[in-house]
Amino acid sequence: MLSQFLQFSLAGLTVGATYALAALGYTLVYNASGMINFAQGEFIMLGAMVASALVAGGVPLLGAIALAILFTTLVGVAVAKFAVEPARTASMTSLIIITLGAGQVIRGAVEIGLGKGNHALPGLSEDRPLDVLGATLAPQALWIMGLSLVVVVALFWYFNATMHGKALIATSHNRLAAQLVGINTTGILTFSFALSATLGAIGGVLLAPITFTSYDAGTMLGLKGFVAAALGGLGSSVGAVVGGVALGVIEAMTAAYVSSAYKDAVAFVLIILLFFVAPRGLFGAKTSERV
Repeated sequence: MLSQFLQFSLAGLTVGATYALAALGYTLVYNASGMINFAQGEFIMLGAMVASALVAGGVPLLGAIALAILFTTLVGVAVAKFAVEPARTASMTSLIIITLGAGQVIRGAVEIGLGKGNHALPGLSEDRPLDVLGATLAPQALWIMGLSLVVVVALFWYFNATMHGKALIATSHNRLAAQLVGINTTGILTFSFALSATLGAIGGVLLAPITFTSYDAGTMLGLKGFVAAALGGLGSSVGAVVGGVALGVIEAMTAAYVSSAYKDAVAFVLIILLFFVAPRGLFGAKTSERV
């Protein structure tokens, strides 16, 4: 019984780590602009699909992953420069619709270029499972949790120890005041999209060896990343990590002890309950001027 509980806990932590990366992507853009980037799920899918296509074309795995992450980052920059910035004075609702449209363009381009089938990506190490107190753990799961932790620690260092990171935080608190002290808030917005795309691509290439990927895989992953960000509190990096891990574990436990048919519904039940119990999330600010 204990081994079974541990098995599902490890599975939840593995998937939850990728949800946390997606949630951090939402948080970065939200902090820089106050908007929600619903193209985040397509960044996850794009990184995985490009990496799998490059590997299938003969590119070594690590090279394919690096190129896929770089390409996805450039797509994030393009979304910011050519879709969001020209409409920066539009309403927040319009900006959100623009990101939805950008996501659909990315999804359509991948569908046309790489097809509708599932794509596989090799793991970063051998496939022989590890034994952990009676539970089995795929080596790729260790890579997911370990590299996700490294990314999270690096982000916390960046925000707290670098001037650019502090500029992003200042922009999140008061965009006008940040502009008055000389911070390039437009550049911060572009950078936030680039970094969120990078995080999405990293999550995608890490998760693909376990779940496979396809042109429409980003839709559900993006929605769950948003739920994780909202659960932790939009704008909170700590909340994004906690929300992602919590969502992954809750999903795994639902599949184990209720039914796997309800696993994907958990995220949407949580978001509905959240609106009633804690509208600003677990770590959200007590007051907010953003709507």
